[in-house]
Amino acid sequence: MAKTKTLVIFPLHVLILSLATNPVKSQPQELLFNEFGVASENITLNGGAVIEHKGILRLTNDTPRVIGHAFYRTPIQFKTKNSSKVFSFSTAFAFAIVPQYPKLGGHGFAFTISRSTSLAGAYPSQYLGLLNPNDMGNFSNHLFAVEFDTVQDFEFGDINDNHVGINLNNMASNKSVEAAFYPNNGSTNKQSLNLKSGQVTQAWLDYDSFEKQLQVRLSTTSSKPTSPILSYKVDLSPILQDFMYVGFSSSTGLLASSHYILGWSFKINGEAKSLSLENLPSLNISSNKKTQKPLIIGLTLSLSVTIAALYYIVRKMKDREVIEAWERDIGPHRFPYKELNKATKGFKEKNLLGFGGFGRVYKGVLPKSHMEVAVKRISHESTQGMQEFVTEISTIGRLRHRNLVQLLGWCRKEKELMLVYEFMRNGSLDKYLFEEARAILTWEQRFRIIKGVASALVYLHEDWEQTVIHRDVKAGNVLLDGQMNGKLGDFGMAKLYQHGSNPTTTRVVGTMGYLAPELTRTGKPTPSSDVYAFGALMLEVACGRRPVEPKALPEELLLLDWVWDRCRLGAPLALLDPRLGGLFHQAQALLVLCLGLLCSAEAPEERPTMRQVLSYLEGDAPPQVVVVVDRKSARGGELSRSYSFWSSAGDDVSSLSRSGAR
Repeated sequence: MAKTKTLVIFPLHVLILSLATNPVKSQPQELLFNEFGVASENITLNGGAVIEHKGILRLTNDTPRVIGHAFYRTPIQFKTKNSSKVFSFSTAFAFAIVPQYPKLGGHGFAFTISRSTSLAGAYPSQYLGLLNPNDMGNFSNHLFAVEFDTVQDFEFGDINDNHVGINLNNMASNKSVEAAFYPNNGSTNKQSLNLKSGQVTQAWLDYDSFEKQLQVRLSTTSSKPTSPILSYKVDLSPILQDFMYVGFSSSTGLLASSHYILGWSFKINGEAKSLSLENLPSLNISSNKKTQKPLIIGLTLSLSVTIAALYYIVRKMKDREVIEAWERDIGPHRFPYKELNKATKGFKEKNLLGFGGFGRVYKGVLPKSHMEVAVKRISHESTQGMQEFVTEISTIGRLRHRNLVQLLGWCRKEKELMLVYEFMRNGSLDKYLFEEARAILTWEQRFRIIKGVASALVYLHEDWEQTVIHRDVKAGNVLLDGQMNGKLGDFGMAKLYQHGSNPTTTRVVGTMGYLAPELTRTGKPTPSSDVYAFGALMLEVACGRRPVEPKALPEELLLLDWVWDRCRLGAPLALLDPRLGGLFHQAQALLVLCLGLLCSAEAPEERPTMRQVLSYLEGDAPPQVVVVVDRKSARGGELSRSYSFWSSAGDDVSSLSRSGAR
């Protein structure tokens, strides 16, 4: 008979842990936490994770961009040395997610089985404190996670902003479903479950090693549902090593939630005990709002004091921010004017970052969180115009992509609107291209920026719930973060419409040199007009020249014409920015020039989509080099341009060719 060593037994059965000396014979390894406070020495915490006085494990609070990890301190054995097959396991835990702002989650948490308790190098936000962009999908991660995600990240293929997903070495879920549960009343109809509601919910995860089947169940009661909401056939033997750590990982982003674990049980080769929600510590989210003391003016006050008090009241009423009906629930977050005024030190000139579409942009530091932000001040004369503008901005505020500048919130005071964005430490791309005092961007940095903006445009055009046309893609609207990653910003001119429909606007907006030719005729923006502007941006970044240079010689006035002419003469690499000093990747440089010209085709139907462009940039399709030939057409001697593509793998001209009237 195998000997069992009992490591810890607490009164009231707060924690029970039994480790078998011979797990092959199905001896259990079992954890049970009905309250974390007494057994806190057996939990390893890092980041924002804490155990509150009631014994509730809080992984994160409403602080932005933090990570919270909580793991059982001792590794659990999932295999034996003589077998590669992983054991079956089961876990149940009670959780609650309380968003900082109702209806907006940020970001979620995951039950995690990992090689370590620290998950070093992991990112917050959409990475949930699990991974970072460089180790996505690596087999060496040995990471198993079941995510409870409250933000829809299109780059990971999330189905919505309220889902449960199974993740293996990756943030893109192998399988996911909308959060729901099957009631234990014989009904086969799933009931929806809002992860962001703040309601205490119990989750059960069961892995059958023999059947290679993983099942997930949810409920708002103490009873385990008969039917799972998520079943996935998978062999975890290659993922899990002999000894692994079990616990939870969570993170917040620009928007935040408090993620709580109220109780937890875990068992190897057996079924984990369900938790009695009634016996768990209560989760009371008290309001932090302070009640205002009434102003009482005594009848015995002197006349001067009374006048002063009345003057104070009138001023306060005048400065009060009135919230109209159309502003309620508009999101993403309304900032008090006082907070932004304090953050920017009264919008002083020394805090002025520059001028964006429709207004000035100031740097600010939020007084509570100390987060650096950029605040844009916009004036509107029309109340109706402001309403439409705020409604549109609130929709754009739900866009989330790593290459888009995130809108954090807004503020309205009388006829002035303020938009609050994440602060981009290195400013706009155009300053690095054209200001001598700035550091010179390497080719590697330029190519990464181009790919980043292309990825953002694919998201806007195709991957979000609506089609978004930016309408002002240019170097001045590409902002650089601390790692010199490019993010597309300034959506003041953006247009949204449903997929498959056509935009109704006929007002031409944009910047000279980036405007597609058809806009001057129809005035109707399309994704293809964004592609044209992106083509101008690619040529601008590669050549270090603006699309239109009024001070240049007549034959060098337009960058597009100048590039065409140099390509026709057979010297495309001579076009590259001389500040690069000849240090660039030749195939990538030729590819960028080629795609820049292709995106700048006069006819919209001859331009590629942004997804096709990104496919070339990421190497999914063979890099190609453009060859330009000018020739007379058969009609009236009109000069046209013909361009074919050469494969970088050889000297044979491919069958692809395009031509467009000059």
